Amino acid sequence: MSPQFPAPVRTRSKALQQRAERFFPGGVNSPVRAFRAVGGAPPFVQSAQGAWLTDADGNRYIDYFSSWGPMILGHAFPPVVEAIQRAARSSASFGASTAAEADLAERVTACYPAIEKLRFVSSGTEATMSAIRLARAATGRKIIVKFEGCYHGHSDGLLVKAGSGVATFGIPGSAGVPEEIAHLTLALPYNDLPAVEAAFAAHPNAIAAVILEPVVGNAGCIPPAPGYLAGLRALTAREGALLIADEVMTGFRVALGGALELYGVDADLVTLGKIVGGGLPVGVFGGKRGLMDLLAPIGPVYQAGTLSGNPLAMAAGIATLSYLQDHAAQVYPQLEATAKAVAEGVAAEAARAGVPLTVNRVGAMWTWFFTPGPVTDYAQAALSDTAAFGRFHRAMLDAGVWLPPSQFEAAFLGTAHGEEEVAATIAAARAAFQAVIAG
Repeated sequence: MSPQFPAPVRTRSKALQQRAERFFPGGVNSPVRAFRAVGGAPPFVQSAQGAWLTDADGNRYIDYFSSWGPMILGHAFPPVVEAIQRAARSSASFGASTAAEADLAERVTACYPAIEKLRFVSSGTEATMSAIRLARAATGRKIIVKFEGCYHGHSDGLLVKAGSGVATFGIPGSAGVPEEIAHLTLALPYNDLPAVEAAFAAHPNAIAAVILEPVVGNAGCIPPAPGYLAGLRALTAREGALLIADEVMTGFRVALGGALELYGVDADLVTLGKIVGGGLPVGVFGGKRGLMDLLAPIGPVYQAGTLSGNPLAMAAGIATLSYLQDHAAQVYPQLEATAKAVAEGVAAEAARAGVPLTVNRVGAMWTWFFTPGPVTDYAQAALSDTAAFGRFHRAMLDAGVWLPPSQFEAAFLGTAHGEEEVAATIAAARAAFQAVIAG
């Protein structure tokens, strides 16, 4: 516990955690919520408004994980709430087509020229899993290239660790993943084009696709090196493999058209989630018309989902994307300025305190790495002092600032964050770094 910030009373949260542990492994339905990486007990959220979370004991926190990205317009944004309410009055699900599906698709394709056709699913994991199936069918090849630190959901073929060499097959990164499946995935270092060249040379005519987060978010925020994305595009085109841009996290966040717009790169397939559903469960995979037409019912690649295109998710997504499209000229400069102020303001406090820190930021997503840096790939991110980050996280939480509970997760903010939240965050960090130094 930080000597600067006495922990708020969280009696109700503690009781709720104990109750949850009777029903859920670790008391959670997603592992990072358990705070195992940072220590301490997680507050239980009761409500949220704008940039603030309120826990079950009435404590308030500035939110910098933003439901892991979707709440770009803030919590309980009135147009989104009203859209969900209107849709719910007509039923929460039909299992049949609705006009709202094409309404949202029209907005997605307007922002993403790479997406000529798409399909809605219920999660980012489902989107990437389906995109990979499609890539294998289109190319007749089996091997997938991914990159260390890039997370693409928890389907078997993508839960692998990196091998020791550029052409070493992955090994399972989770119990329950058969090695026969993991061996079809090559895990390479991010931002290393020669490693990708070597993989194609070692496995000629065998690599179906290269999938990556154009801006890594699940090893902390790691931007692409200049020319890296363009190099991957050229390599995959030359080798007859597909390029899959996993923009579940970056889509509509780093720019209206995501990382593809920001860096001026094309892709064969794109996956989306989070913001596109306005906070409700949704995923998207889409791309070139010829590829997408391989899907059933008009093609041989089967994919289906009972709740795909769920009307509540479509309504929330339409409300969110409509606002972003209509106000892009104001929203994205505001996000850039606010994120820059908080990310660099906290980094300046670390420098004053003598705490080694590297800040990586792309638009409204960033990470404070507790290492002198630089951080350009997962291996460098892994050098971070995670114990120091844990002390910092606990001190900030006690001061009313809720950061992602892992050194290796990106932080996010939205349009509801303003000067008040930035100033409070920097002030909290000033004292929190003393807790880091104290050990």
